Amino acid sequence: MNTVTKKSTKKIAGEYDNSLDNLVEKDAVDGKSGRLQRPEKVDEKSRVMWEYVIPVVVLHLLIPVAFLPYFFSWWGLLFLPIGNYIFTSMGIGAGYHRLLTHRGFTCPRWLEYTLTTLGVCSFQDSPARWVLVHRVHHQHSDHRPDPHTPKVSCYWAHMGWLFVDNRDLSTAAAYDKYARDVIRDPYYFWLQRGINWVLVYAYHALVIVAIGALLGWLWTGTLAGTLQTTGQFAVWGVIMRTVYTWHVTWGINSFSHMWGYRNYQTREDSRNNWLFALLTNGEGWHNNHHADPRSAQHGHRWWEVDLTFVTLVIFEKLGLVKDLVRPNQSALNRKSAA
Repeated sequence: MNTVTKKSTKKIAGEYDNSLDNLVEKDAVDGKSGRLQRPEKVDEKSRVMWEYVIPVVVLHLLIPVAFLPYFFSWWGLLFLPIGNYIFTSMGIGAGYHRLLTHRGFTCPRWLEYTLTTLGVCSFQDSPARWVLVHRVHHQHSDHRPDPHTPKVSCYWAHMGWLFVDNRDLSTAAAYDKYARDVIRDPYYFWLQRGINWVLVYAYHALVIVAIGALLGWLWTGTLAGTLQTTGQFAVWGVIMRTVYTWHVTWGINSFSHMWGYRNYQTREDSRNNWLFALLTNGEGWHNNHHADPRSAQHGHRWWEVDLTFVTLVIFEKLGLVKDLVRPNQSALNRKSAA
């Protein structure tokens, strides 16, 4: 399979960001609600994406199980911040977003695959699909082609867009235009085929459950204790952690385009939302990100804590990360909202 050069990869990743300030679009607005209409290829011909609906519904229905005395544990709550850092910050934030989508740094292939595999374990689609959607979002942010703008509705931006097929995003041409550099990689192409990326998620869930069984036996030495600890790992380490990371990531699409403050004048409604910045370890500084998409540093002011970027800086000092893109201050000064 052909590879893409470093120069052309950066062009693919950045060409949708560099012209945003000059982009003018005509939006279709619903005359009754005054809201933006859904993307053009989301209509009565669009199929329901049951492969998304069913897992989301099932995992949400299982939430009450976590609070039954048998499955609840205070140490189990640690799976949320720890799992959020490992799978959301490192997998989605560093891997899918700052590395694959925007090429904000380079790293050895083994580390790249590790980060993106952690993203797969967040159950938020394959790397190529995620990159495609996010690059379309940047090119058309808060205009009608945007896959998930809250100008349609908050629910649509948060999760509704996942459940209806957007036919503009389902073609080979779309992958070639927006995710060519990703889909040409053999590993990402393999993940894209069939249900391979879902199987990776399933395997990681089995590993977590197996660890729970082993620790349960070591801690209790009894079958009953082993079964309970195994169940707690399954409920908190897999189900609750996945649902939690879903919503904090989806919240960037919805709430970080609705509420917060703006450091920069951009052509969309991106906001710096401190709550979701804390919940995602830096992704919520969303106005900063839209003002300078290639920068791997999303927190621009001293109080805008960006743990994901701090981790990348540590990796840089260890020699694991190179070409770590910092904010383009001269360009940002021209966009300053102050």
